[in-house]
Amino acid sequence: MQRSEEESFYMTCRAAYLSVFRSSLVNMTSKEQLCTVLQQAGRNPSQKALDKYWPPGTKKLIFDDFCEILKQEKPAESDQLMRIFKKFDINRDGYISHDELSKVLTSMGEKMSPKEVDDIFSLADVNKDGKLDYAEFCRLLESTVEQNQTAALEKLETDARLKRQNFGSQMDSSPQSLESQPAPEIQHRTQPDITQRKESRSSSRPSSARSRRSSLSTSITMGTGSSKTSRLGDPKSLQNWHHTLMKGCFYLEEDGTIVSLQYRLYIPKTTTVHLTIQPLNLSQIPEKLSPWMCVDTALYVVTGNETKEDSTLVCFTELRDKERFVWRGELNAGSYLLLPFTTGCRLMKRTRKTTNKTAQLVKRTLSGELELTKEFKVALSDIFDVIDLDGNGLLSLSEYNFFEQRTSGEKCDEEAWAICKENFDTKKNELTRQGFLELNLMEAHDREGDPRDLWLTLEAMGYDGSLEMVEACPFVIEVYCEDAKATLQPVHLDSGIKMLNSAVQRSITSKAEAKSLKGHDSVLVYTYKGESRISSVIANKSNQKVTVHINNEQSKNCVSSRGMSVFAVEVPGRTKMVCQHVMPITDQQEWTYSCVESIIPSL
Repeated sequence: MQRSEEESFYMTCRAAYLSVFRSSLVNMTSKEQLCTVLQQAGRNPSQKALDKYWPPGTKKLIFDDFCEILKQEKPAESDQLMRIFKKFDINRDGYISHDELSKVLTSMGEKMSPKEVDDIFSLADVNKDGKLDYAEFCRLLESTVEQNQTAALEKLETDARLKRQNFGSQMDSSPQSLESQPAPEIQHRTQPDITQRKESRSSSRPSSARSRRSSLSTSITMGTGSSKTSRLGDPKSLQNWHHTLMKGCFYLEEDGTIVSLQYRLYIPKTTTVHLTIQPLNLSQIPEKLSPWMCVDTALYVVTGNETKEDSTLVCFTELRDKERFVWRGELNAGSYLLLPFTTGCRLMKRTRKTTNKTAQLVKRTLSGELELTKEFKVALSDIFDVIDLDGNGLLSLSEYNFFEQRTSGEKCDEEAWAICKENFDTKKNELTRQGFLELNLMEAHDREGDPRDLWLTLEAMGYDGSLEMVEACPFVIEVYCEDAKATLQPVHLDSGIKMLNSAVQRSITSKAEAKSLKGHDSVLVYTYKGESRISSVIANKSNQKVTVHINNEQSKNCVSSRGMSVFAVEVPGRTKMVCQHVMPITDQQEWTYSCVESIIPSL
C-alpha cells in the first residue's frame, strides 16, 4: 500500500519516538530527551531551537507535541551545510583545518566545546592529518540520518506491538484540530489483498485477551451522496422571503487547526428560518468548479456570548442539497451565534514542496515602472471576493480589518483608512476592487519590488507558490426568514473554538445512540450518521484516563479527519471528546464505515 505524505510523516514521527521510548504514551521529561528524539527523526536542533520548544517551566511534552515540533524543525540539508563550510574554506581546497574550524565553533554563535569539535573531526578526518574533508562529512551526515530513519521505520514495521500505537490524543482541541487526511484526489487503499488484510488485523489489534473482549465494532454502509435530498423545499418558494447573506473562509493554520469568522444573527420576531452554508465558487469558467467545492461545511447555531465558553446548541445544518447544507425550522426572536465548521476530512495541511519555480508577483515595464503580474492580479481579485463579506463589490473598513487581522495581525484605524481612501479608488467611502489592487501595488513599491511581504499575505490567505488556494475554503452563508428581516454580522475571527467543539459534541451525542465497550460500561461511543459524514464521540464516565484504539482498516472509500486508518486517543476521566469524522473519498460511489474501538490496557 502506498502511503500519503501525511501518513508517511506520522509514521516517521512514531518511528523516531518509539526508537527512544517504549510507548507513544510515555512523556518526554527533559530537554535532552527532546533533543535525542529529534535527532532520531533526522533533525539537528540548535540550543536556541530547543529553548524555544522547551521554555522555562516546562515539565513534560507528549507525543502530539513532538509531532508539531517536527513540522516546524526542518531537517538540515547537505547543500546548506556545504555552503556554511565553504565560508570557512579560505583557499577553496575542500578542507578546513582543525584550528580554523575550532576557532569559529568555540567562539561564535552557539559555542561548542573543544571535545565536540574533536568529535566532529574524528568522523571525517579519515587521514588524521588535522584537516576536515567537509564534503565527505556532509555525505556521511546525510547517510547516517537516512540510516537512523530507515532503521527506526523497519523496527516499527516489524514490531506489531509498536505498529498499533498510532497515537494522536488531541485531548483539549476542537474537532477541527484533528490531523487532516490527504485530499480526496490522492489514492487510498480501499481493497487490500488478502495478505495485507491478515497482517493489518494481526498488527493493529491490542494483544491482551482483555482488550479483545473490551471492544465495539460498528459497520455502516452509505449510498452515493450526489442526489438531492427530498426533504428540502423548492428554493423558488423562498423568493418572497427576506434574504441576507454573508461570506467567510476556513483557513488552515500552521499547526493544522482550522479557523474562520463567527457571526451574530439577530431575528426581530419569531419566524420560520431557512439557513444554508456552502463553499463559494470563485471559478470564472462555468464547467470548472473551484477545487475546494468538495469541502464539507456546516453551520452550528448557538445561544450565548461569544466571549464565554458556555452556550446552548439550538440547531445545525444537518440536511444536504448537493454542495449546500441546510437547516429549516422556527427560531424565536433574539440573538444567535453562527459557528461555521468543516470536519477537516477534505481540507488539510499540505506538505509544501520546495520547487525552483514560483509565480512572479511583480515585474517592471519597459519604462522601469513596477506593476503587478496578471496572475497576481487574478489571485488578488479572488481574495477581494473572499473578504467582501456582504458581497456588495466594495470593502468597508470592518471588512478590510478582518483581512488585516488574518494577514498581519494589525488593524487599520479611522485615520489610516481616511488616508487610504484619499490615495486609492473608492466608492461610497469603501474600497473598490481596483483600489485593493492599487494598495498592493503600493506595498510592492514600498519594498522596491521585493515580494516577500506580498507572499506572506498570500500564504496567510491559503495560497501556495503557484498562486493556487490550497489551504483555505471560502464559503457563503444565506439566511431566509419568512416573516422578519434578519441581520447578520461577522463578530470574530479565530475565536470560539471551545464553543464550537462543545456544539459539535452535543450535536453528535443528541442524535446518536450510546454503546458501551464490552467489559467497560463507563466508556461509551456515540456514532452519528449524517447526510454525508459519520462522526463519533467517546465519553469516559470513569475517574481514570482511558486509551481507546481505533481501527478503520476495513472501511471502504473512506477518509478520516484523523489522517490515519489506525490510531488511538486518550480520553481523560469524566470527559467527552470527538473521536473522528469520516467521509467518502468519492461521493459518487458507495462507501462503508467499519470501525472497531478497543481499550488499550495501561502500560
